[in-house]
Amino acid sequence: MVRLAGVSVVRDGVALLDDVTLEVRTGERWVLLGPNGSGKTTLLQVAGAALWPTRGAVEVLGGRFGHVDLRALRQRIAMVSAAVARSLRPGLATLDAVLTGRHAALETWWHEYTDDDRREAAGLLAAAGLGPGLLARPFGLLSEGERQQVLLARALMGRPELLLLDEPAAGLDLGAREALLARLAALAADPGVAPLVLVTHHVEEIPPGTTHAALLRAGRLVAAGPVADVLAPGPVSAAFGLAVEVERHGGRWSARARRA
Repeated sequence: MVRLAGVSVVRDGVALLDDVTLEVRTGERWVLLGPNGSGKTTLLQVAGAALWPTRGAVEVLGGRFGHVDLRALRQRIAMVSAAVARSLRPGLATLDAVLTGRHAALETWWHEYTDDDRREAAGLLAAAGLGPGLLARPFGLLSEGERQQVLLARALMGRPELLLLDEPAAGLDLGAREALLARLAALAADPGVAPLVLVTHHVEEIPPGTTHAALLRAGRLVAAGPVADVLAPGPVSAAFGLAVEVERHGGRWSARARRA
């Protein structure tokens, strides 16, 4: 579904990504983990056909960069990010915010929607725990946790072939984070959901059901592969430049600095 071969992204002489090779296959659920500035979001933008690499080959959903119309390719990919949240009008009703995901639009007046579309949007919100009382509430008046659930529902409304999430749990309180991770775990367990790639720099924000992980540091790939192999003390310590202990309980991960 995603194949990067020797990919580098250089800006003003700085390598944001440096010779990264990575493959995401059908049915896999990936997490990209690393410290701030390690290149996680840059890698996600390349995978989402939003950023052209300086060097290397990129193939996404069977289309090779340079041989495929990236505008058409982007319509098959859904991104959940703070940039998307900022693009939506604060006064847009919650149900309408989800509906716009059908055509990757920002306003509902750009397209026509059926009653089935509205029922599907309401169902996606209900699956996230957002009931009928919130459907008409302006997007800008939702809590941070509610907005993240709406953005995820909006992404799913487009029936994407690839789902990319850039730090969806950032800034959430404990309750909102756990609700979001429960929703992501349900999606990870659903074989009908597209391959998923999530960016975070906290192992506690990795949902159960994640199958693979990649660790980045200073734009370079430290390790990549099955999640249990990658999220081990050695690779995680190398990625964060700090000796850490990594534990897993009930499908959830935690990490802390190793005591002297």
